[in-house]
Amino acid sequence: MNLIHVIILAIIEGLTEFLPVSSTGHMIIASSAMGIANDPFVKLFTIAIQLGAILSVIVLYYKRFFRSVNFYIKLIVAFIPAAIFGLLLAKRIDALLESALTVGITLFVGGIILLFVDKWFNNPRVEKEEQISLPTALKIGFFQCIAMIPGVSRSAATIVGGMSQKLSRTAAAEFSFFLAVPTMFAATAKKLYDFYKEGHKFTGEEIKLLAVGNVIAFIVAMLAIKTFITFLEKKGFRLFGFYRILVGGIIIVIYLTGHNLEVI
Repeated sequence: MNLIHVIILAIIEGLTEFLPVSSTGHMIIASSAMGIANDPFVKLFTIAIQLGAILSVIVLYYKRFFRSVNFYIKLIVAFIPAAIFGLLLAKRIDALLESALTVGITLFVGGIILLFVDKWFNNPRVEKEEQISLPTALKIGFFQCIAMIPGVSRSAATIVGGMSQKLSRTAAAEFSFFLAVPTMFAATAKKLYDFYKEGHKFTGEEIKLLAVGNVIAFIVAMLAIKTFITFLEKKGFRLFGFYRILVGGIIIVIYLTGHNLEVI
């Protein structure tokens, strides 16, 4: 893995982590295309640079993180389902992460769903995070579990989950951002633990690459979040739906024409 790979993957992470298009799916495809997907450090890198994206949420919404204890209780309640299912299904999830075809299918199907989301959930009653109840937070947490399938998109699953519970598009998107903080931090910590448990150690160069990747992911994610909220308020999800259908369809066609898209 070199600096060019780092820049490309970090930009992809920053752009897609909070958009309903699946950052994991995009990085699986990108790392496969660059021929570096087999490297254990690359697999760790694609998870670890989420820390930069997490920091962008904390910086942009720092006032929310110092407002009340109830805010953190909601995040914990919403995080619990993913924590439980993540531990129980860890091996199966890792296997799915190695399939580009899975990404193609879930991107395509998810894109079709996004075409209709704005019509399905067009009568919101919850406009602010403070109005979200604990049962609602838990339900959104279960929606997040669907995103353990690569290509689904954690952002898409939690935003759609929020809208199904009468949250406005903006309220659902912002709660999705907040929920990303404990979820992505836990995923990164787990990946780091597994990396060391398997006997791997960071070289000085790898530490530098991780630092650069996180800085780039942070900057790009800051811009992406601001742009996404503005776009979402005005246009909704249809454009993201068309994008997912296009990308997913291309991946599926490539696979069906006999090309091997498997990472391993």
